[in-house]
Amino acid sequence: MELRVETDARTTTVDVTDRVADAISPDCDTGTCTVFVEHTTAALAIQENEPRLREDIEGFLADLVPDEGHAHDRLDNNADAHLRATILGPSVSVPIRDGSLALGTWQSILLVECDGPRTRRLSLTVLEG
Repeated sequence: MELRVETDARTTTVDVTDRVADAISPDCDTGTCTVFVEHTTAALAIQENEPRLREDIEGFLADLVPDEGHAHDRLDNNADAHLRATILGPSVSVPIRDGSLALGTWQSILLVECDGPRTRRLSLTVLEG
């Protein structure tokens, strides 16, 4: 299964939890759902979907990786986005319990855009078991 997600800023977070949950077949009682972003300048994270925390995540990544001064910038001026995405990683896996994502009370699946705005593809793989 594939989801497409539109982002509206160079660096932003988008909660995709409900879209991922909706993609799980009602017949799947238990298993694992893996979400993978098919891009090298975006990432996924499981974190609280609170607007100030999402701003903090964006600020943290900006503070951690400077916008300029990287060798790859000579090619297409987005090395910072690649490095930020590398820190977080391209995938998350969530257990499925009783037909639903088994996330904690405050946990959400966030797409972290590092080089937007863009249309991003997420691949979902559900293993029943």
